[in-house]
Amino acid sequence: MKKKGKIFAWTLFDFADRAFSVIIVTVVFSKYFSTYVTGGRSWLWGLAVSISMIFAAILSPTMGAIADASRNRKRFLLFLTLISIVCTALMFFVYKGDVLLGIFLFVLANIGFEAGLVFYDAFLPDITEKKNFGRVSGYGYAMGYVGACTVLVIVMFLLPASSSPEYYYYIRLSFVVAALFFLIFSLPIFLFLEEPNKEMVNKTDLIKNGIRESFQTFKAIFFQHKYPSMARFLFAFFLYNDAIITIIAFASIFASNILKMTDAQVIYFFVIVQSTAFAGSVIFGIISDHIGPKKTITITLFIWVVVVIGAFFVRTVFGFYIVGLLAGISIGSSQSCSRSLMALITPKEREAEFFGFFDGLFGKSSAVVGPLFYGIIADIFNDRFAALAIGLFFIAGLFILQKVKVPQFKVEKI
Repeated sequence: MKKKGKIFAWTLFDFADRAFSVIIVTVVFSKYFSTYVTGGRSWLWGLAVSISMIFAAILSPTMGAIADASRNRKRFLLFLTLISIVCTALMFFVYKGDVLLGIFLFVLANIGFEAGLVFYDAFLPDITEKKNFGRVSGYGYAMGYVGACTVLVIVMFLLPASSSPEYYYYIRLSFVVAALFFLIFSLPIFLFLEEPNKEMVNKTDLIKNGIRESFQTFKAIFFQHKYPSMARFLFAFFLYNDAIITIIAFASIFASNILKMTDAQVIYFFVIVQSTAFAGSVIFGIISDHIGPKKTITITLFIWVVVVIGAFFVRTVFGFYIVGLLAGISIGSSQSCSRSLMALITPKEREAEFFGFFDGLFGKSSAVVGPLFYGIIADIFNDRFAALAIGLFFIAGLFILQKVKVPQFKVEKI
């Protein structure tokens, strides 16, 4: 398969998996579960998210090491993707009061989704050259935001008025739509993207060796100082990604509590954010290949500081939309450039293992600290002060990032 075809097949997975991210995690199931299924006990939703992210964080590095040893990244990705898709479809059968079933299905689905990203991201060094990591990673995130907009529009047309007696039936049907969307558009990566042509190691004690390798890697990075730039970058990423995840998780809550926005306004808000995130992913991906991912991330972190300051002072829905547009530009670019920087400093032959630490241990575990910090500040003061306090994570991550040394590379067209 030609290089551009491989890249397109790879980016379609981003297009596909955003159906789960936006419908289940961000917009529809999260609200359905926390307000309808649990009867308003929203802390149970937070518990479900935390449990799933903790498991994903623990499993990802070891699974990455196993995938590197077995040279079967695609098989692992397929297994985890199917778990996520099947559990998402089964959420159709979660009715009011089915708290344990809802938590069980979401935890499994989110583990499959989050752990699968380790293997998906690890394909990046195999489908393009170092000089193009930034823009190709950006293409993936851009396709993801197109997918999010597409599935949101489908669900918007699917849902009747909230006063309709069949409203919650169609809410549950949207979970099936998300599962089918994820399934259909994820197929190209499994059908057309080839595994790297590398020698297969002995499968004996594969899991045992994978666990051992992940522990050895952890020690090499953080205790033996064999990869100092990697250690600094992972700490920086932990901090600013923590802040990004927190903002995504609490944006709708901020909109409801502070600005009293309606459900329709919140959905439109997320559609608009996806559109600017698409633009940011593409534009900053290209910029990254010209000035390097480290400098590009630095720019986006400055933008994030402006965003949280703007959120503190915003007083109108229109003003919040403006802040959202700016945040959208930063969301895609920060995360896509982080992926390209990680690919740039990762040792060859160990991509899945190192991405296990990047996406898994540091990416997933960061989803616990920030939301808890935000919640405490919001309870003591309000959401405005909580949003402003999150800026400390961006500033700390920005400072540590400057100490990361990045290999030089030439800039060429794809």
